[in-house]
Amino acid sequence: MSTATLSSQQVIAKFDRYVIPNYRRYPVCLTRGEGSVCWDAEGKRYLDLFPGWGCNILGHCPPAVVQAIQEQAAQLIHVPNSWYMEAQGEFAEILCTRSFGKAFFCNSGAEANEGAIKLARLKQGPSRYKIITCANGFHGRTFGALSATAQPKYHEGLGPMLPGFRYAPYNDLAAIERLIDAETAAVLLEPVQGEGGVNIPDDSYLQGLRKLCDDHGLLLIFDEVQSGSGRTGKWFGYQHSGVQPDIMTLAKGVAAGVACGALICTNELAPSLKPGMHASTFGGNPLAMAAGIATFQTIEREGLLDHAVKMAERFRGHFEALRQEVPIIQDLRIRGMMIGVELSVPAGTAVSYCMERGVLINVTHDTVVRLLPALNISAEEVDEGCEVICQAIREIAEQTGS
Repeated sequence: MSTATLSSQQVIAKFDRYVIPNYRRYPVCLTRGEGSVCWDAEGKRYLDLFPGWGCNILGHCPPAVVQAIQEQAAQLIHVPNSWYMEAQGEFAEILCTRSFGKAFFCNSGAEANEGAIKLARLKQGPSRYKIITCANGFHGRTFGALSATAQPKYHEGLGPMLPGFRYAPYNDLAAIERLIDAETAAVLLEPVQGEGGVNIPDDSYLQGLRKLCDDHGLLLIFDEVQSGSGRTGKWFGYQHSGVQPDIMTLAKGVAAGVACGALICTNELAPSLKPGMHASTFGGNPLAMAAGIATFQTIEREGLLDHAVKMAERFRGHFEALRQEVPIIQDLRIRGMMIGVELSVPAGTAVSYCMERGVLINVTHDTVVRLLPALNISAEEVDEGCEVICQAIREIAEQTGS
């Protein structure tokens, strides 16, 4: 089934002529989606286990979100933040009553992290400007967020990075403690690293960070761009450890695929972000707010936090069984609908193998098959996807003689 007016090849030709080639794209033009399924211009069906790079947390075109956007677009599309708007206040209430504090809205995770960096420095004063982040973290592409990203491959050709960032290994409390000095303002990290390979720290690590920050007067910032909005089976990833940060950043799934980011901070910190110190022209616009409200209402109404936990166990069952069969599976890391299957050999060919067979996945850090399925994925879709992925991993094992 296809509603396309051009073939994939015709669309690709147009891109080749007019679009800057800064993305590695697959030779497929997607034209329509519904839930965890989408179709290309030729009508081929795909089961999407990485929808929108994690942004489509309810899959493609969730009906309640589509309706909310349509209704809002007929009333107000954009209002600048020099005015009040009902939807922004309502979405702020939804987020903060499920977490803490007060909200600032923007358009992306990078913007949210920029706001967090600014807020930390504003609160701590000019003599305390250093921020400690973790290896294999990812915080965005703007210069502040990129400087906070402790992955040299993203810095190549763009130096120098902004000063004031110090990097420590992930899940290593002593390493962070060694970097703290009189100029340190905050610690910024993901409670579950996404792009870094779905790395899940010990609960004691996050608890130790909270104590370390309290003892040294530092702010604790959690980047929940990927782990937030119900992705892990709780509203926010930090809630698994019982450790509340001072600042939390959100984006990706927070509005089910509509561009939206948010910064949540404690009531004590909120006054430090004074008028004129930070802003976002499109941040908190009515369309994104309507989508965000509908997203959280849908997750709650349909019991999708519990459903995500159940589907996580279904994924785990498939991959644990394969692990007993195929020795190249080095580790299996699952928290809700964040799934990482680490191989002992490169996993890149799994993407093309699965795509040819109508399943969309991702590989990160060369060896980790990464899935970010929709929270409302069905048991039948889990089984369908795992059958193809498991066969792809078997093929890799055969090709590498493992």
